[in-house]
Amino acid sequence: MIPITTPEEMRRVDEAAPEPVDVLIDRAGAALARAAVDMLGGTYGRRVVVLAGPGNNGADGRAAARRLRAGGVRVVEVDALDSPEVVPPADLIIDAAFGTSLNRDYRAPITGTTPVLAADIPSGIDGLTGAELGRAFRAQRTVTFQALKPGLLLAAGRVSAGSVEVADIGLDVSAVAAHRVETADVASWVPQRPSGAHKWQSACWVIAGSPGMTGAAHLAARAALRAGAGYVRLSTPGGSGHDRAPIEAVQVALPADGWGTALDGDRIAAAVIGPGLGPAQGADVDAALAALACPVVLDGDGLTSASPEAISERSAPTVLTPHDGEFRSLTGAMPPLDRFAAVRELAASTGAVVLLKGPVTLVADPSGRVLAATAGDQRLATAGSGDVLAGIIGALLASGTNALEAAAVAAQVHGLACRSGHRVGLVAGDLPDLVADTLSRVT
Repeated sequence: MIPITTPEEMRRVDEAAPEPVDVLIDRAGAALARAAVDMLGGTYGRRVVVLAGPGNNGADGRAAARRLRAGGVRVVEVDALDSPEVVPPADLIIDAAFGTSLNRDYRAPITGTTPVLAADIPSGIDGLTGAELGRAFRAQRTVTFQALKPGLLLAAGRVSAGSVEVADIGLDVSAVAAHRVETADVASWVPQRPSGAHKWQSACWVIAGSPGMTGAAHLAARAALRAGAGYVRLSTPGGSGHDRAPIEAVQVALPADGWGTALDGDRIAAAVIGPGLGPAQGADVDAALAALACPVVLDGDGLTSASPEAISERSAPTVLTPHDGEFRSLTGAMPPLDRFAAVRELAASTGAVVLLKGPVTLVADPSGRVLAATAGDQRLATAGSGDVLAGIIGALLASGTNALEAAAVAAQVHGLACRSGHRVGLVAGDLPDLVADTLSRVT
């Protein structure tokens, strides 16, 4: 995992550093200089403009300038407070104007086609929310120090930062509560099926779909199977059967009304409730949450039908999977720009693990721990992809993965699977097989 710190947390980390600030600045400057030489492809005959501001960010840029000069690069330092409209001609611009603490509009100078290397975060990007403050630099590469910042992952910041490198400059960030999930984490968090395993040890019940709306149920069930569930039970309340359901899924009928009190979940390790279930299911969803002693994923209509009391009163883990519109249904408002705070607050208020969908998926537990999954891309913006995600989470919960890590792993694997699929025309039905391939490759 890679740590993620807010600007305020990073300020406290800096203050607690056992070494002088000059030492830290020199290390940051060295990391910037190395990245600059890499981008330049050498030093001979190269010209670099360093735009340096008044704070530590500017000091990092000036430290990089000294090292580059010592290596034979022609360096021009420009005071960011002079607000130049156009940067002098160069082979590379180092943006060290303003760091993560910028709280006012800033107009970055025009850079033309000259590549930009940003120090910590592109100037003009809010370090907490990723929002653009005025006109931000558009960097090809960003070297950030010791930890990622939320603004590098969210909103405009995700695009403006380019490729991001985290440079270790010797600060202690071990106490931070937010991290980005890496592929190596997937292997360490997903338990291997033991040699003596039987199907009931990872049995998942998918309660989803409604008459005429069975596609979501099929996708969730197939995803659970492909993500490693040993047995998948598929039920659609009031449905008479699924002709096109996965042949491996065991179909069990449930009544249209009162199905929440008709559940026998004694041998079920996890359940997924809600994809395509239809509205006005609140009483039965609440009854199901009370009846099932296993971990439950609430997705789609199940998520918006459940009462807050039914969720908070459960002793077994519950995973909520809202997109922004469902977040509004749950809280009365769309997620604020500070999405890390939003997902933490909803997890704390419900007592559940919350997976907030978006270009970067954030997963929080009630303690305030947050895991960010960044593997996905815009190809996941297709009907049914959320149903697949719910099925993956259900399978991982059934395998014994704890709820926070199951949701984060599912989001990361979902994204990695997408990236291995069609560049154009990817549909949700493609994803389950890609999920199986991805898990086989990374675990």
